[in-house]
Amino acid sequence: MECQEELKNLREELRLTKSRVGELEQRVEHLRVSRRVLMNLLEKVEREKVTLVHKLEKENVRLQRDNTRFAKWIFSKNREIMELQERIEERQEKV
Repeated sequence: MECQEELKNLREELRLTKSRVGELEQRVEHLRVSRRVLMNLLEKVEREKVTLVHKLEKENVRLQRDNTRFAKWIFSKNREIMELQERIEERQEKV
């Protein structure tokens, strides 16, 4: 009788263990899928980041070029203003 009871307990324990193994295998599969999804998202974000950095670098070069052009224009206009002021002063001195 004890053997039968022990056998019954072992069978129940085996059934529970198999069930638990099944649950764990399912969780592992879900984790694999989740990992794949996360890796795909990470790759996508990295590609977008590279694209954005490239775009920002191009924009930075353009802005620096425009800034240089604007600084030269301002310098030129400032020189014109100074020349005009000198002419005005010269004319005022003649008068």
